[in-house]
Amino acid sequence: MKGFITIAFLLISNTFMTFAWYGHLKFKDLSWGKNLGLFSIILISWGLAFFEYLFQVPANRIGFKEDGGPFSLVQLKTIQEAITLLVFMIFSIIVFKQRFEWNHILGFGLIVLAVFVIFKKW
Repeated sequence: MKGFITIAFLLISNTFMTFAWYGHLKFKDLSWGKNLGLFSIILISWGLAFFEYLFQVPANRIGFKEDGGPFSLVQLKTIQEAITLLVFMIFSIIVFKQRFEWNHILGFGLIVLAVFVIFKKW
């Protein structure tokens, strides 16, 4: 159960973070965002990042093996990076209408392979 909660919280936190890091690039397309200055955009992004932390910190605490969770520190980081790429891919396809080329998919696939290697007991 702690593993599921950890992964769910990481998905939520990474969604907020992706919007904080890249969502502002679409503000110019919105009527209210056309004339925002950089400082305003930074404040909005910080506001989104606050919600990211509301899920990221508990996810790591719940999931960390030394706090009773199922994952080592390296495993937590690897899961987080894989989720970040998954969320980013979905976000960039839906929000930015990006098309992924074969090399993007291969690169992300290699990162997923890294997750397997990190979790494999040798």
